Amino acid sequence: MNPDVSLDFQFTSSIEKVWNALTDSDTLAKWIWSNDFKPVVGHKFQFRAEPNEWWDGIIDSEVLVVDEPHTLSYTWNSAGESTTVTWTLSQDSEGKVNLHLDQSGFSEETKARQGAIEGAKYAWTNMGGQLEKALAEL
Repeated sequence: MNPDVSLDFQFTSSIEKVWNALTDSDTLAKWIWSNDFKPVVGHKFQFRAEPNEWWDGIIDSEVLVVDEPHTLSYTWNSAGESTTVTWTLSQDSEGKVNLHLDQSGFSEETKARQGAIEGAKYAWTNMGGQLEKALAEL
């Protein structure tokens, strides 16, 4: 199954630092939202954002894969939509880290809604920028 959202981010930080930013609850809060994440397969957790008139601000999730420091995957359930987020990390010969994001499983209804997938890409791109700032502070 092809992902509905597929993005790549490059960082000059070490792969261990990027992995930590994906798996440490306090660091995740700096670039996604507050959370009770633990990098343990089967752990159920939430991301919590500011609610608005269209959304309660809660993402219910469960950790599916933890393969340190290469792959992290979890469910992303919100507003009646259930998707899977998978992060894949690799490091090139020059030490740069490529962080690849796939989000898959959007409903056909969501995929057909104009701007829905583009909105998800936009949000993840913004979060990638916040991740870059968080890495600079580590």
